[in-house]
Amino acid sequence: MTSWPQGYGKVQHLELDSTNAQARRLAQQGEAGPLWITAARQTAGRGRRGRVWDTGQGNLAASLLLRPTAPDAVLGQLSFVAALAVAEMAVQFAPNSVIQVKWPNDVLANGKKLAGILLESGQGVGGRWLAIGIGVNLAPFPQPTEFPATSLAQLSLAPPSPDTCVCVLAARFAHWYDVWMNQGFQTVRAAWLARAGGLGAAIRARLPHETRTGIFEGIDASGALLLNEQGQIRTIAAGEVFF
Repeated sequence: MTSWPQGYGKVQHLELDSTNAQARRLAQQGEAGPLWITAARQTAGRGRRGRVWDTGQGNLAASLLLRPTAPDAVLGQLSFVAALAVAEMAVQFAPNSVIQVKWPNDVLANGKKLAGILLESGQGVGGRWLAIGIGVNLAPFPQPTEFPATSLAQLSLAPPSPDTCVCVLAARFAHWYDVWMNQGFQTVRAAWLARAGGLGAAIRARLPHETRTGIFEGIDASGALLLNEQGQIRTIAAGEVFF
């Protein structure tokens, strides 16, 4: 059985508006973290670009509140750290599935979305804080969706409970967070690319004001996507990817 990582706290709720919102409130009250916050139900969960995120009963809704000492410019790299942690957690419970990561912050199982990650940060009592929100489909999953989704219940005869899931997730995050802190992004980047879905294939990148197509060549040293447009490499810092 996976042990809870040393130095990390945990608080569980039956219901919250969202775990990231609770992380923000705690940070503004001076909570130092690292602290995992979970909710059996979210009433106002959010995804990227303010989209509604319906957790669904029986799924995992969790946020990790951190006070990183690294410069603000590199904190976005922690979405890759979180993606690796979620992917390795999924492998443990669905060992016969193909688990991949999808730029910038999703985890796929057999080509369908299994989990999403949302980073939010701000200033509060004690300085800069970061909330890493993670939603994992354990039982129900949204459908229909623009990018197909799935859940661990579709992949495993015995999908884990949210409590079991977050324990493994916290342990794997602690591992990769230590790697990032001690070895830098290069090691994380290499591990992420080894699991990257769509690498070397044609993709469509939806940007705020346009859509670009090309070959997914990887990510650069900052985590930006590298898109090969007929021999010209375009660097994309933010957007959505479709295969």
